Amino acid sequence: MSTRRNFLRRFARAGAASVIAASFNEKGIAHAIDATRFVSGRAPDDVAMDEDFWLEIQRAFTVDRTLINLNNGGVSPSPKVVQEAMRRYLEYSNSAPVYTMWRHLDPQIESVRRRLALNFGCDMEEIAITRNASESLENCQFGIDLKPGDEVLTTNQDYPRMLSTWKQRERREGIKLRQISIPVPATHDQIFEAFEKAISPKTKIIHFCHITNLSGQIYPVKRIVQMARARGIETIVDGAHAYAHFPFKHADLDCDYYGSSLHKWLTAPFGTGLLYVRKNKIAQTWSLMGSMEESNANIRKFEEIGTHPSANALAINEALDFHEGIGAERKAARLRYLYQRWARRIEGKKGVKLLTSFDPKLGCGLTLVNIAGVDPIKLSGYLQTEYRIISTVIKHPEFEGLRVTPNVYTTLRDIDIFAEAMEKVVEKGLPA
Repeated sequence: MSTRRNFLRRFARAGAASVIAASFNEKGIAHAIDATRFVSGRAPDDVAMDEDFWLEIQRAFTVDRTLINLNNGGVSPSPKVVQEAMRRYLEYSNSAPVYTMWRHLDPQIESVRRRLALNFGCDMEEIAITRNASESLENCQFGIDLKPGDEVLTTNQDYPRMLSTWKQRERREGIKLRQISIPVPATHDQIFEAFEKAISPKTKIIHFCHITNLSGQIYPVKRIVQMARARGIETIVDGAHAYAHFPFKHADLDCDYYGSSLHKWLTAPFGTGLLYVRKNKIAQTWSLMGSMEESNANIRKFEEIGTHPSANALAINEALDFHEGIGAERKAARLRYLYQRWARRIEGKKGVKLLTSFDPKLGCGLTLVNIAGVDPIKLSGYLQTEYRIISTVIKHPEFEGLRVTPNVYTTLRDIDIFAEAMEKVVEKGLPA
């Protein structure tokens, strides 16, 4: 036990004690000592290449290693510690749900609200726990009052469900949805100027992504938010792919509304999300489902969806432990390293176009690549059939390609197999 305690003290200094303590037995802890002893104080880019460290993170997952899953941007598997926590809470709920779930577990969700607020950098009375980014954002999209003729400004790269929501309000209420085009990839100046030029006297809301789900383009959120605020325009930020993907706090965004899914980059249970609403905006924003007047200024009104499990929300705590244990800077550095490992092998080759920047201010772990003359649908099918590689096809009127989203459990072997397969396609094309 003394060896175990000494190790945990060392790993705590490295910021990862909770990961190992929750995920490994005595043998696993002893095996991990050498991999984690020197993490503390090392630069994230250095740790990103330390395969001993990442081996222990990879072992925390129960994924099928016969598959190479490069679509974690859709939904990511959770580490075992999160799965076990959710199972524990669910089993306890089922012992007498009206008592154990409603009276014992539901009140404990406040601890999750507090943890999310600390991680996001805001007051816990500004955080609602939802089921996904769509539910979070639709609370804002339907909750802000608009009149016929009022204009919502967004891009043609925003998430389809969010665009459908605005189009429904357009059909039903007579508001106007305006979509602008953004270059792929783009600089922050190009994105900012595109929004600034598109503003009209009728613009009431600007809705945009923190990072797009299509190409992984990171937007200059704070610049857009502050520019809009100076003109009396509300901003809704879609952070579905940003939260726990790369490091930031609310102060880095300064937004009034922010929605994200937690089952992507945080690796929380499926069907968990986060909604941030600035405190002075809560009362004026209608909840998606009906709430009592006395809850008007209470962030919890956005959680009024009827009976739902406590287990999903409570296991977010373990996901936060896991994420914070790794360290947000190290995690982002690792994701960028994985991108560069395969992308540099095919960069510059005939027909290859990387649609995600290597600049950490502009991109991270969600990336898009196009091979001229190769249908991404057929390419994705070939990779899955021949290599058991799962990827995502992106088809947009202005660009297309293969979206690649590894996560912290992804191995270098996975990345190298993908890189080798892509090299073959670049050089020889797809087989007939």
